[in-house]
Amino acid sequence: MTMVPRFFKLPSKSCFIIGPRGTGKSTWLRENLVGALRVDLLDPEQQRLMGARPERLLELVRGWRDTPDVVIDEIQKVPDLLPAVHLLIEERPELRFVLTGSSARKLRKGGNNLLAGRALERGMHPFVAAELGAAFDLGKALRVGLIPLVWSSQEPLETLSAYVNLYVRQEVREEGLTRRSGAFDRFLEVMAFSHGGVLNLSNIASECSVPRATVATWVGVIEDLLLAFRVPVFTRRAGRATITHERFYYFDAGLFRALRPMGPLDRAEEAEGAAMEGLVAQHLRAWCTWEDAHLSYWRTKAGNEVDFVVYGRDTFTAIEVKRTSVVRPADLRGLLAFRDDYPEAACILLYLGSSPLEVRGIRCLPLERFLRQIVPGTLPVG
Repeated sequence: MTMVPRFFKLPSKSCFIIGPRGTGKSTWLRENLVGALRVDLLDPEQQRLMGARPERLLELVRGWRDTPDVVIDEIQKVPDLLPAVHLLIEERPELRFVLTGSSARKLRKGGNNLLAGRALERGMHPFVAAELGAAFDLGKALRVGLIPLVWSSQEPLETLSAYVNLYVRQEVREEGLTRRSGAFDRFLEVMAFSHGGVLNLSNIASECSVPRATVATWVGVIEDLLLAFRVPVFTRRAGRATITHERFYYFDAGLFRALRPMGPLDRAEEAEGAAMEGLVAQHLRAWCTWEDAHLSYWRTKAGNEVDFVVYGRDTFTAIEVKRTSVVRPADLRGLLAFRDDYPEAACILLYLGSSPLEVRGIRCLPLERFLRQIVPGTLPVG
């Protein structure tokens, strides 16, 4: 398989690389840290040996002299190794420890004390369009998403189905939720209908026939497993009353499509619209990670709404996503209201047309063109 160059940059000091399974953490490290000492905790034997006696890591690293890099894959599998890593960072500051993980929950449970200045944290996301270049296909991205494991497969739909069954449900089982696995599967489906929507735990609990507190716990579980994220409301210098509920997204449009059931009573355009919004969300989330910016959305109690607000030191951009090839006046209502309150912001409408437009002072950009131009340092606004 041809390697896809990533925008990911490795810090010069010890770090965590946090990202969902299948996003290419191990592949990137094998390609870019050739010769590093590697401990793969997905290997059952390595996991067993290190779990039985974490002191083995001390012995292994103390005997290592070849390169300055030590990679520990899926550190959450044996969180008891973290104190040993901490000791080794103090003992041998010339080494760079690179710890990958796909469960923030298990790292916290393991008493992770490295993020407080001892090790930086970096995120690994699904592909973005600009990384794929000419190989990016918007239709394919909306169907199967951009998880590298899935995108690069000869049979992406089958691989996506296996991803859900092997990684998503396997990780959930390891979190101790097997006693209610059927109810949890139902929860994953219901959450697919909340993808891109305001998160209402009471309504979800009613749909799943479980207590609200259980739903709150389960939402926390899938967030900690990096399978989903929330987008808060933008409230800076708010001139109008805004709502307080966050929006919910699965981390990849393909995962959303795999979890959302479709039948005769389901409208295909609704699922496609949610997938399109989610695809924009995951691109913007990756960009905010690179640029230390913040992603939010805007919605007033009066009903004015903008899908995304990107706010950073040098960036203030409001973005509305519409599944339409023709821009209508109603499509601009939220952005016009936002511009009235925040004239400093760049306002963009993304649509499925082929030409950039300017309507009532609002830039209207073809969706695919916008996604292809998202690169570190640049968020396209025209």
